[in-house]
Amino acid sequence: MSKINAVITGVGGYVPDYVLTNEELSNMMDTSDEWITTRVGIKERRILKDKELGTSFMASKAVEDLLAKSGANPEEIDLVICATTTPDYIFPSCAAMVTQNVGIKNAVAFDIQAACAGFIVGLTTATGLIESGRFKKILVIGAEKMSSITNYEDRATAPLFGDAAGAVLVEPTTEEVGIIDSILFTDGVGITHLNLKAGGSVHPASHETVDKRMHYIYQEGQFVFKHAVSDMSDATVRILERNHLTKDDIAWLIPHQANLRIIDAVAQRVGLEYDKVIVNINRYGNTSAASIPLCMWESEKKFKKGDNIILTAFGAGFTWGAVYLKWGYNKE
Repeated sequence: MSKINAVITGVGGYVPDYVLTNEELSNMMDTSDEWITTRVGIKERRILKDKELGTSFMASKAVEDLLAKSGANPEEIDLVICATTTPDYIFPSCAAMVTQNVGIKNAVAFDIQAACAGFIVGLTTATGLIESGRFKKILVIGAEKMSSITNYEDRATAPLFGDAAGAVLVEPTTEEVGIIDSILFTDGVGITHLNLKAGGSVHPASHETVDKRMHYIYQEGQFVFKHAVSDMSDATVRILERNHLTKDDIAWLIPHQANLRIIDAVAQRVGLEYDKVIVNINRYGNTSAASIPLCMWESEKKFKKGDNIILTAFGAGFTWGAVYLKWGYNKE
């Protein structure tokens, strides 16, 4: 019997219409376009302004885009995995809400919380389930309304984050394409350095937590930066070595879009030409779990069947890793 591989067969995406520019941010706080661009490489980000709409709205739009382009039948989807840090509610899951919104009737659905590394964790999970033979059509979504947990009085974090969603369809194949290998890690070192201090079971929402602004992202930038550069670089190098690949074998590197300096450092460490690195942080900022599928969505027409692609991400926890895949189709 031929080996079953898990392959991405379609990509969808969504970004809100509203563009929050550096110039607008500079009117809200003590910052400037030059300060933001020099430090993180971001010029603008998209924001879901409607307070009545949450992450599930964007996730559903991304899935609708995917289904329309791929021709997949919603009723044939048998699993939905949504990677998000900003679900609409603690429960039900964002994934469950997507099934309701897009007419998926025959699937189990759940969320994964691995922060900015959530998409590659979700993709690896889907890969194992496809290879087991138990599932045939899995949606893996990365979706975030980061504006809902961003403090727009904090110039250290406010310029970083944007809202977006991306989704991929993963199916079985006996061709030699698809997700070939992945390596994932969590070490717990970053727990106190990057977190959301309130809203969970330790500090449930209260007047005190709201007054202390504990429901916004807390980040110690330099500590996170150093680990992100080191860990994403190491994971990328390790997966290349483990699969006997050189930089010349790689068609594309798709890194999590956290900070342009981090992306540059990872590319330099691997020795990869910069025209092989997918970058859109300048237009969307850090969209957390949505960043890698958003890059795929924008660059889908560039990819050719058989292209060697490396995905790498780093997020709170700290959780990080890399995925090696061979692209499965040509986009007309």
